[in-house]
Amino acid sequence: MKNLRERLSAGQTLLGCFLNLGSSLTAEMVGKAGFDFVVIDIEHGSGTEADILHQLQALEHTPAAAVIRVESHERQRAHRVLDLGAHGIMFPRVNTAPEARACVAALRYPPLGVRGVASMNRACEFGVSFRRYVASSKDVLLGVLQIETAEALDNVEEIAAVDGADVLFIGPLDLSMSLGILGEFDHPRFQAALERTAAAAARHGKATGVLMPKPEDFARFHGLGFRFLACGSDGAMVNNAARALAETLMEQRRLRSG
Repeated sequence: MKNLRERLSAGQTLLGCFLNLGSSLTAEMVGKAGFDFVVIDIEHGSGTEADILHQLQALEHTPAAAVIRVESHERQRAHRVLDLGAHGIMFPRVNTAPEARACVAALRYPPLGVRGVASMNRACEFGVSFRRYVASSKDVLLGVLQIETAEALDNVEEIAAVDGADVLFIGPLDLSMSLGILGEFDHPRFQAALERTAAAAARHGKATGVLMPKPEDFARFHGLGFRFLACGSDGAMVNNAARALAETLMEQRRLRSG
């Protein structure tokens, strides 16, 4: 299994991209591009749980590990995609330490958590590696908790202290909206939120992540100590490339039409 948790513990900086189209083809393209991880988004993306299997299969022989952003920390939301073979779960809008503990519990088997136990699934090779998978899952599966509200910032120290909260991941739009500065990523309050989250994570030996608005932001976030950095999505790339191509062609048509 691709072990993001081990790589982060070793101090590596990991680069990723979101997948929001629900397409196995774009998943394979993005995976083969060389990213360390992808986030398959079923909170805001157009895909559903039914599309995840095909995306995971498409990513299997690429370098990218698959993190699934689920809709909530409810146990069944997490264990369904874990059984399909996800390498980690991203939980949105985690506001308190009890919510953080519920997220981690959904990742782990009893007695450490509440994940349902089943052997006939893709994650454990349909039973072939069941005991090995169960024994190693606590050390391999990555728990990514999103810091997206002012309430989460108020509780970020306690959230970071939760065992299994491996990455505190800033959602820039939601967090800036909650702070009353939507999209103002250079605002002092947003900068302070970044610094506060990164500091709390560092104090408890955890990583900090973010969806960067643009790739040129890498130096800024890396300088703050962020090591789990995502940028862009398959949907945005298709949209931007299609618009750029159309605009170029229409400009050529205008120039030649007089």
